Amino acid sequence: MATPPSPMNLPFTGLFLREQQEEFEARHLSPRAAKSGESRGRQRPEEPDLFRTAFQRDRDRILHTKTFRRLKGKTQVFIAPDGEHYRTRMTHTLEVAQVSRSIGRALRLNEDLIEAVCMGHDLGHPAFGHTGEHSLARLVPGGWQHNAHSLRVVDVLEDLNLSEEVRDGIRWHTGVQDPFTLEGQIVKIADRVAYLNHDVDDAFRAGILTFDELPRRYQELGESHAQRLGAMIRDLVIHSHGKEKIAMSPEMWDIQTELRIFMFQRVYLGSEAKREELKARKLITDLFQYFMENPDEVRETAGERYRGEDHLQHVVDYIAGMTDRFAIRKYEDLFIPRPWTIYKD
Repeated sequence: MATPPSPMNLPFTGLFLREQQEEFEARHLSPRAAKSGESRGRQRPEEPDLFRTAFQRDRDRILHTKTFRRLKGKTQVFIAPDGEHYRTRMTHTLEVAQVSRSIGRALRLNEDLIEAVCMGHDLGHPAFGHTGEHSLARLVPGGWQHNAHSLRVVDVLEDLNLSEEVRDGIRWHTGVQDPFTLEGQIVKIADRVAYLNHDVDDAFRAGILTFDELPRRYQELGESHAQRLGAMIRDLVIHSHGKEKIAMSPEMWDIQTELRIFMFQRVYLGSEAKREELKARKLITDLFQYFMENPDEVRETAGERYRGEDHLQHVVDYIAGMTDRFAIRKYEDLFIPRPWTIYKD
C-alpha cells in the first residue's frame, strides 16, 4: 500500500488536513465531546488518512457498503408499501441522522461521530421491520437482536474495522446499556424521537390515524410534523446542556412514552399497517427452516472469512440481509408452484 504524502511536502496550502480538523475539534467542541484525535482506536491498527478524521472515514465506509444500500428495500412500518412516500429503513436512517445532528450541533458535540453511528445503527435490521426481527428472535436459539447483528455486519460481513466509538454507538443504540459517548447517546434517543414522529406522519398518510385521535399532550406540541419534532429536539438540547447524559425533561419523556404506548396500540399492533404481519412471519419461518435443511444453497453466499462459523450463523446472515421484495421473490421461487407449460414443435 502506497504511503500517503506528508502534509509538509504538499505543493499547495489552504487544505483542511486531518491534523487541522483534530485541532479544530479540540479547540471548539464541548469538553464533553468525543474527539477523533483521542479515539480509542480500531480492532486492527491503520495508518491515519491525510484529510479525513477517524469518524469521517467510518461514516464513508458505511455509506459505501451494499448492506447500507439495501436499507432502501426494508420495511419501516408498512410492509413492502406500494406508495412512494412511506418511510423505509433507509429514509428512517436519514431522518435519525438529521435529528441527531441537530441536537449534536447545538450541544457542540462531534457531528461526524454522530453521523457515522446513525448510518450504521440499523444495518442489521432484517426484512419486514420488527416483524422480521421478532421472527428471527423466536427461531434462533438464545434469541436475536438487530442491534447486535448491526455490529456483526460492520465487524464481519462488511469487515469495516470501525473505531470503537462508532462500534459502541451501533451496538447500544437500543437496549439497556447506554453508549459511552454523548454522541452515541444522542443517536439512541433520536432514533426513538424520529421513528415515533415519522410513523405518526405515515399513519396519517395511510388513513389509520387522524390528528384528533393523538394523545392530547402530544397534540399540544404543534399541528405539523415539523413543529412536534422540533419541540422534542429543543427539549433534548435544553435539558441535556452541560449534563453528563443526554436526556429529555421528565415532562417530555412522559409525552413520548404516552405516544409510544398509543402507537403500539393503534399502529404497530393490530392495525391496517400490520395486516400482512402473519404472512411475513410465516415467510421468514419457512425460509429459515428451508435453508437450515439445505445448507448447500446458503454455503455459496458465505465468503472465506466465515469458513469457521456454523451453518446456523450463515442462515441468519443470509435472511437478515434480505430486502422485503427479495425475501418475497425467494419464497415464491421455493414454495409457490408455477404453471407447467408444454412446448410443441
